[in-house]
Amino acid sequence: MSFYVVVGAGPVGRETARLLGEEGHDVVLTSRSVGSQTLCNVRAIQADATDAAELSRVCQGAEAIFMCAMATYHRWPTDFFPIIDGTVRAAEAVGAKLIVVGNLYGYGENAESPLRSDQALNPTSKKGTARTIMWQRAVRADIPAIEVRPSDYLGHGAISYFSLVALPSIIEGKPTAFIGDLDATHAWTFTKDVARTLVAASRYTGEWGRAFHVPSQYASPRELIQKTAAMLGREVPETRSYSVAEMEALGMHELIEMRYLFERPLLVDSSDAEALLGVSASSLDEIIADTVRDHL
Repeated sequence: MSFYVVVGAGPVGRETARLLGEEGHDVVLTSRSVGSQTLCNVRAIQADATDAAELSRVCQGAEAIFMCAMATYHRWPTDFFPIIDGTVRAAEAVGAKLIVVGNLYGYGENAESPLRSDQALNPTSKKGTARTIMWQRAVRADIPAIEVRPSDYLGHGAISYFSLVALPSIIEGKPTAFIGDLDATHAWTFTKDVARTLVAASRYTGEWGRAFHVPSQYASPRELIQKTAAMLGREVPETRSYSVAEMEALGMHELIEMRYLFERPLLVDSSDAEALLGVSASSLDEIIADTVRDHL
């Protein structure tokens, strides 16, 4: 059995640690506020990923490090760089492979659809630029690196546009508003499928220094809202889209620059991950049920 370190104790990090631990591996789950864990073969160790020396001590002997840490959304351009730098330096210090959770922002607003994992990154937003720089830092390091790129999250505990903007109103049976074109097909990624893809990517025997897209499910925002309401036994009396002016008035400033993701279909080619890693997307019903499981 191997030793792995998972940096970041959010839904993806915890699920990644759980999968590895249940396979019998020795796993450390670490973050600045990791808390206690009851996962099989998983030890919780508090550590700051921005401190490469501290993280290196935690990672000594690790075969691979999974970088699942998240920065506060509006502080990505400042807070993410010390996190990726500390994690990369720790991986270099202990000679571990690095598997990074990224996203689709780096492709930019002008990218051709469906997005391919070998597509050039051409960010058109501050957040996309931050993600691109993070991957460049990892891929230039003196260690094997892979980036796993999901679309917008669904799943229990996931903090995403859907969970923040639409889900509370659906749960309460109130008129629901979202962003962009409500009828544009959109890729939604299950946090548990991200974890499965991370674990599979860590065993990839081909050439590293590449990305994989997480297999995702498709639904327009309107369809997702309706399916979620139906599963909860709620009626959605009205569904509409926020205007930019409303978003500004409501303080949704961080969502405005990423609104383009919802203004037209967002399609993602994950065929290489399915063929080379053997992963596939969970059903949409399973994903929705996990997202709202506290309210069923």
